[in-house]
Amino acid sequence: MKYTDKGVEGIKIAYIGGGSRGWAWGLMSDLVSAGDISGEVALYDIDYEAAQHNEIIGNMYNSAEGACTHWDYKATKTIGEALTGANFVVISILPGTFKEMESDVHTPEKYGIYQSVGDTVGPGGIVRALRTVPMFEEIAKNIEKYCPDAWVINYTNPMTICTRALYKAFPKIKAFGCCHEVFGTQKLLASLLEDMHGIKGVKREEINVEVTGLNHFTWITAAKYKDIDIFKDYKVFAEKYAETGYTKGKDDNWLNDHFDCSDKVKFDLFKRYGYIAAAGDRHLAEDCEGKWYLESPEKVKEWGFGLTTVAWRIKDLGDRLQKSEDMRNGKIPVVIKKTGEEGVNQMRALLGLEDLITNVNLPNMGQIPNLPMDAVVETNASFTNGSLKPVCAGPLPKELYPIISRVVGEQELVIEAAFERDLEKAFTAFANDQLVTINTKEARQLFDEMIDNTKEYLTMYKNS
Repeated sequence: MKYTDKGVEGIKIAYIGGGSRGWAWGLMSDLVSAGDISGEVALYDIDYEAAQHNEIIGNMYNSAEGACTHWDYKATKTIGEALTGANFVVISILPGTFKEMESDVHTPEKYGIYQSVGDTVGPGGIVRALRTVPMFEEIAKNIEKYCPDAWVINYTNPMTICTRALYKAFPKIKAFGCCHEVFGTQKLLASLLEDMHGIKGVKREEINVEVTGLNHFTWITAAKYKDIDIFKDYKVFAEKYAETGYTKGKDDNWLNDHFDCSDKVKFDLFKRYGYIAAAGDRHLAEDCEGKWYLESPEKVKEWGFGLTTVAWRIKDLGDRLQKSEDMRNGKIPVVIKKTGEEGVNQMRALLGLEDLITNVNLPNMGQIPNLPMDAVVETNASFTNGSLKPVCAGPLPKELYPIISRVVGEQELVIEAAFERDLEKAFTAFANDQLVTINTKEARQLFDEMIDNTKEYLTMYKNS
């Protein structure tokens, strides 16, 4: 790696999960849009052919219209080859297959338990975590072996548990978890400025927010745009759209988008607690009591969001596989389009090319003093040359402490169970999850069925 008057050259990025048909393409686009960094990207995936396909597509981005720099992409057969000499490691993997995800999301429906995502909390999030943690232990040990000083950016869910696992396996790792959910709420606040003040065209980055909580259960305790205190306006805004939701600018079929929502859950949570919930309604609903927003598919529709089915994910993957083939064959062009994600700017900041403050997931070093130390929390953090420091968010407000600390306790117990390879301990967390609204006997039946459905990935557990 070499610094020049134009920026930094010779950077090596190792991409674990480099056969991705989504995140990888976004990273490629963002990298080639940054004119002051260049280098190579090593793509490692257990599906080597998928990584080879992305090698072709990645190198095509260098000649796409609007390319500002050059990156060499190379698929690797081993993780060691990818990690050796890496300055940055990106982790974006699917822990298991859609077969296991099908069980995570839909098996609980037999018991009247509905999950809008099923990858962070709830029965699906817990079982997904049990098979993911051993994978992340292995990744962390390989990072320790091949590139211990690299910065590690995790995008894989369950975000909190994955990031926590990296630190438990390799305590000196320099890792952080990234999620764009807060960005969506900043965009909603920009809509508020237009709705209430007539201010158009505000970029979400122009809205300063103070962030606290956990990934997918993140909260904003203060928000300002220039001299406007948006937080004060939000109460009026939430009351105005509490019944209808905020759907301005969306077409009549917006509810068919599996990731969109009307923000009615956000508004309801503000009315309950007095703070701005800062994630998509699909995720927020899963961190709340199961009967509040996820009692039934009909209730979900009333609240203006959707249940993301695995059948839809399978179809979407098929579409992206076809897109991959069409790009490789030149049937459709490779198009540079910035994603709005901050991974590349975080890299640039750590390289000293700019300073950046944004929300990330890090072990608690006191940034939220009334939550357990070392538990992974989400707050703002400062990125500067070679340094990442969390911004102190202060104690959780007393109104939020009970609901957030409950989730922290569950996730810490799941981590402990996974590292000890103890399914009985994992069941304790499972049976007490806020979405598991059934009796203990039924919870045991559900747990055992879900564990059996993912047993191929749990052979290391002592009571599997």
